[in-house]
Amino acid sequence: MNQAIRFALETAMRRGELAGMTREMVDLRKRTVTLPETKSGQKRIVPLSSAAISIFKDRPGTRRLDGKSRDIGPDAISRDFAKACRNAGRAGLHFHDLRHEATSQFFEKGLNPMQVASITGHKTLRMLRRYPHLKAEDLAVAKGSLHRIQSP
Repeated sequence: MNQAIRFALETAMRRGELAGMTREMVDLRKRTVTLPETKSGQKRIVPLSSAAISIFKDRPGTRRLDGKSRDIGPDAISRDFAKACRNAGRAGLHFHDLRHEATSQFFEKGLNPMQVASITGHKTLRMLRRYPHLKAEDLAVAKGSLHRIQSP
């Protein structure tokens, strides 16, 4: 489960996308995973960070990211994640919260809304508005930078 969590945080992939991911979908040369059909019904190509590639390569044999050798569905991912959260004293979290966190981190790293939408597969920028949690200190720094730019 640890690898699935880390991979989800690196890619913002949905649980169903992770459950259906196979080695054939991953192109290590291009550093991408091609999802043939997503929630929106369209193909999406997800770029892979160095960390995501490392997580993928660390999987033994044909095992999935959850560490099990058999196929696992989205419901099993949710169940295993909920159990792991309870064991860690963090009951109430959902696997989709990882997608939310990953999307917010993309914004914090400086990606623009179009880049984030391309990675996450969001159809509209309106859908992305609910993700970034702007921190007061980040806004203060940005405002200070803007003030310096505007000052003669």
